[in-house]
Amino acid sequence: MVYPGLAQLATRGLLPERWAVIGTGRKPIGDDELADLVRSSLEEHGDPEHAGALDGHVSYATTFTEDDPGELVDAIRDARRDLADGGDEAGVTVVHYLAVPPSAFEPTTRGLRAHGLAEGARVVYEKPYGTSPESFERLDALVHEVLDEEQVFRIDHFLGKEATQNLHVLRFGNELFGGVWNRRHVAQVQVDVPETLDVADRADFYDETGAALDMLVTHLFQIAAEVAMEPPTALDADHLATAREAVIDCFRPLDPAEVVLGQFDGYRDIDGIADDSTTDTFVAARLWVDNDRWRGVPFLLRTGKRMAASAQRVTLVLKTPDELFGEPVGPGRISLSLAGDGAIDITTTVKQPGPDLTLATGTASLALDDVEPGEPLTPYASLLHDVLAGDRTLFTTPHGLEAAWRAFAPLLGPDRPDPEPYEPGTWGPARADELAGPDGWVLTRS
Repeated sequence: MVYPGLAQLATRGLLPERWAVIGTGRKPIGDDELADLVRSSLEEHGDPEHAGALDGHVSYATTFTEDDPGELVDAIRDARRDLADGGDEAGVTVVHYLAVPPSAFEPTTRGLRAHGLAEGARVVYEKPYGTSPESFERLDALVHEVLDEEQVFRIDHFLGKEATQNLHVLRFGNELFGGVWNRRHVAQVQVDVPETLDVADRADFYDETGAALDMLVTHLFQIAAEVAMEPPTALDADHLATAREAVIDCFRPLDPAEVVLGQFDGYRDIDGIADDSTTDTFVAARLWVDNDRWRGVPFLLRTGKRMAASAQRVTLVLKTPDELFGEPVGPGRISLSLAGDGAIDITTTVKQPGPDLTLATGTASLALDDVEPGEPLTPYASLLHDVLAGDRTLFTTPHGLEAAWRAFAPLLGPDRPDPEPYEPGTWGPARADELAGPDGWVLTRS
């Protein structure tokens, strides 16, 4: 996703006049192989027509270890000199983007210090930022030995989505929605991210983490916090982060009895996966937010691989009367699709057209790509642009992650439920349906 994001920024004229990307890894890669990698990433995740925007800007060098600079240290030094073009190299912004397994964060951070690559640089850490509360604390302590907090960008691409950012505007800019955004009017909140994707192309990474670590403690908790936060006094980095952190502090630690883990049939047959792997490829959880606004309202979180459909949706299920004029009342929902450019759907009870007073359910939709003028950026492009601008508004903070790990910790203990099998192409283990109550998951019914 990084190459397509950079290509989009370059095509839109949102990169500096002079810039360079150095890909790095443990094994040597030739120019042709690198070109194929860049091209395939744009074909799969971006716009192949943007490939020309990267021509002449991308190179490759083998990475360093703490004791060995590899080719990368010299490559960065040479790139800074070339980009400065005889000027002050201190004016060249260096970004280290760590798209590496969680186990590599600490040695890579120590390597940045060992080779003098940390001073003045910005460092992006992909999720998950640690794999337990203890590893989070250890990593965060090391990061702050090497870097100032202002240099650190803990990326969660769900926060960069146009529709996620529209949560703020929808709620705080429209009293029609803001007035019902509380436990008096909301029966439950669903944050639902099912995926039809397999894990075969990243099996080694995935088996280290699983669905809960890969998605729940990062993406889904952060989206739940975006929904649940109290109104900030300003929509900037400090105030938004403070509002997110405050509500994550209110997350009750997960009750393992209210969590369902699953593993799709055939997962253990994938190359690189152990025959006895207990890694979860599905998680559904009931989360409680213990504050005055949300006390008693369940936040239902669900994600998984090889499911019946792919979607990214936040739904506030509204409380409705049982009947009106003697007829049953349909569901009321405020729903945001976070996929693509996003969409807002409002489902409500209406009169069915015709001579009789008969109730029906109607849905009004606003596709956010219909809003003109405007040219949305993909989440990675948006967040990469923020990194280059030094804008940390949409990045997570240590305090918020510490609270998220505290809420997640029960799933790392002896009470962690065993993954239940489910057939690929379904909605996961049947027991997950019980978490949503009698009305069920909105996406399952759609």
